[in-house]
Amino acid sequence: MKFGIGQSVPRTEDPRLITGNGQFTDDIQLPNQLHMRILRSPYAHGRITELDVSNVLATPGVHGVYTAQDITQLGPLPCRAQLKDANGEPAFIPRRPILAEDNVLYVGQPIAAVVAETRDQAQDAVEAIALSVDELPACSQPELALDPDTQPLHAAHPNNLCVHYQLGEASAVEETLVASAHQVVVELVNNRVAPSPLEPRASVAQPTDQGLTLYNPSQGAVAQKAVLRSVFKHADLPSLRGDKDIRVISPDTGGGFGIRGEVSAEACLVLFAADQLNCPVRYLGDRSEMFIADAHGRDNLTTATAGFDATGKLTALRVETTANLGAYCTAVGPFVPTMAGGRIVGSAYRIPQLHHSVRCVFTNTMPVAAYRGAGRPEACYVMERVMERAARQLGIDGVTLRKINFISAEEMPYTLPSGVVISSGEFAQTMDMALAQADWQNYAARVAESSAKGRLRGIGLGYYIETSGGGVEEEARITIREDGQIDVVVGTFSHGQGHRTAYAQILSEVLEVDFQRINIIQGDTDMVGFGGGTGGSRSSQMGGVAVQKAGNAVVDQAKHIASEMLQVAVNSVAYEQGEFVTSEHDATVSLSQVAAAARSEQFGGAGLQTTLRYNRGEGFTFPNGCHVAEVEIDPETGVIEILNYCATDDCGRVINPLLASGQVHGGVVQGLGQALYEYVVYDDDGQLVSGSFMDYAMPRADQVADVAVDFNEVLDPNNELGVKGIGEGGACAAPSAVVNAVLDAMACRGVETIDMPMTPLRVWQALQ
Repeated sequence: MKFGIGQSVPRTEDPRLITGNGQFTDDIQLPNQLHMRILRSPYAHGRITELDVSNVLATPGVHGVYTAQDITQLGPLPCRAQLKDANGEPAFIPRRPILAEDNVLYVGQPIAAVVAETRDQAQDAVEAIALSVDELPACSQPELALDPDTQPLHAAHPNNLCVHYQLGEASAVEETLVASAHQVVVELVNNRVAPSPLEPRASVAQPTDQGLTLYNPSQGAVAQKAVLRSVFKHADLPSLRGDKDIRVISPDTGGGFGIRGEVSAEACLVLFAADQLNCPVRYLGDRSEMFIADAHGRDNLTTATAGFDATGKLTALRVETTANLGAYCTAVGPFVPTMAGGRIVGSAYRIPQLHHSVRCVFTNTMPVAAYRGAGRPEACYVMERVMERAARQLGIDGVTLRKINFISAEEMPYTLPSGVVISSGEFAQTMDMALAQADWQNYAARVAESSAKGRLRGIGLGYYIETSGGGVEEEARITIREDGQIDVVVGTFSHGQGHRTAYAQILSEVLEVDFQRINIIQGDTDMVGFGGGTGGSRSSQMGGVAVQKAGNAVVDQAKHIASEMLQVAVNSVAYEQGEFVTSEHDATVSLSQVAAAARSEQFGGAGLQTTLRYNRGEGFTFPNGCHVAEVEIDPETGVIEILNYCATDDCGRVINPLLASGQVHGGVVQGLGQALYEYVVYDDDGQLVSGSFMDYAMPRADQVADVAVDFNEVLDPNNELGVKGIGEGGACAAPSAVVNAVLDAMACRGVETIDMPMTPLRVWQALQ
């Protein structure tokens, strides 16, 4: 089929977007709207001694000003992560107020909100607020968070430990490590990054006859509505009395990367202000503001110790991590470095014994949330650095060492140390495909070419495995209209992935109808009543399978109507290329004719519509792959040039190779950004040093080589489409592939370790 599964169909979303006809939240301009600006803490830690807003209402254009005392009806921003330590004690989850109450705990924390007729008037009024803070010592470095001399951030807790998560038996692993022929130790940093989606954060709230409507970029409107209901559940607001409710509409969204899964303080505040002032209120953050207002990602310090026997087989692994949560727990903050990353600690390798220890700590920094991959890139990076160091220490070729330790297809289903079960994967085969694509065997000749130019050349690979799935249920509702058009409502949310195209391909194949007749509807809680949104690379295996199964269900429903229209038994009706046929005579009825008949009283009058909620049960899918980077270093300047980059990914069945390749490209570039350029820096007083793109480097097109993409389609046996995920693989593989390549290039100079980001200065210093 021209537009069916497996075809490289260009995104149907693109013509509208590239011709300027997209609608992002800031494009929504409402009559009589007001503008909100936020007073943010310039201090990393301190007690608020003065917050005087008495003069603000007299400032030109101001309609409202709000502090914590004005929003006592609103609950805190919730954390969904329910974790326990090894003794069964729950994690300490501090209350996270929407506006600072008595203390400020990080630079950028919202303290007050002003609403005025223009954005400039609101900003002028913010600057008129009198704020005094009695500063306290700040801790911005995670390695110091648990120092006895470091002041606890939260008065209700004696120290800065959120939870000490542990998996496995520490003593048994220690005994095995001691008895192993080789011990390999690696200390490394997963550097803090600022997600920086192309679209800055924006929120527009509007009172309506039905309640409050929030226009807000997200990764799933239904999930955001659930959080907002939690925040507003005890609020007696005129706009929400009776059976009125909050409606969330997510229009076009310019980037997600995990942080769009969070509900921001600003979204809550514009809703509250819109109710109080009975008019629309909007908030738009500028780019610099987003560095101190959007949750950050990563920020882990890890020591990994691996044992190997004399033949190179892994005997045990100990991973000890300090994970910086920032000042508060975001919705998933403590979950990311513990259970999310912990599912695949050890990656694609056979780990007989594991002890995984994560101390989640609070610091006076911006809270940390999920960021593309959410724990899995960090875990994969740890394991690939271990394997590369082990190969050099043991004197075994890195490819050979990995193959010795890969979990084989014959061993599957295989229970990982975390207890989750992996069902499919051809790891050695996938790696061989990547090596062939990268021309690995002829690399030595290319080293000589670089040497002749005075350059250092290196090649490195990064194997990754990650879990995708995120939530056990998803829903799709299919309506066949009388004019032949087909509406599909689905609970995932596309913010660049191309769901409208991929889902239409799936349904086009199921219904055997024209791809162009299919309309995908998402992102409005008045239309989408259920859905887990998009995150954790869940969309193809959850939303896609739900669409497929709903398509089959609507055909089964239609067969009963078609059988009466054809005057034959149901079991003699078949569906072929948009028509119902029978072996008993030559008459046929089309899908649209059945849809029209379904509106008649004879068939109930409800039309042809099926809602199907797909429950995948327990378990995840395990996308995996091998990426190879080849780099050249100028030893005089430390500048790294990426010469070649090859990716071979196993994401199960590829619905659309063009879209899947685009997802790989995006993930790789974000991984390269972390490896080479991006670094959120705080000074010792908790002040953000890298607060703009003048100080925070993002990868540019001329710094990224063409990314060659290939796929090894090993189908997942646990879903009907055989799909896995692809959105986060590049971010999982790229850091280790590039870092290993750089270390390979510098090995001739005796350099054994380097931390991300590998800036020219760091590389030059290492070479000295």
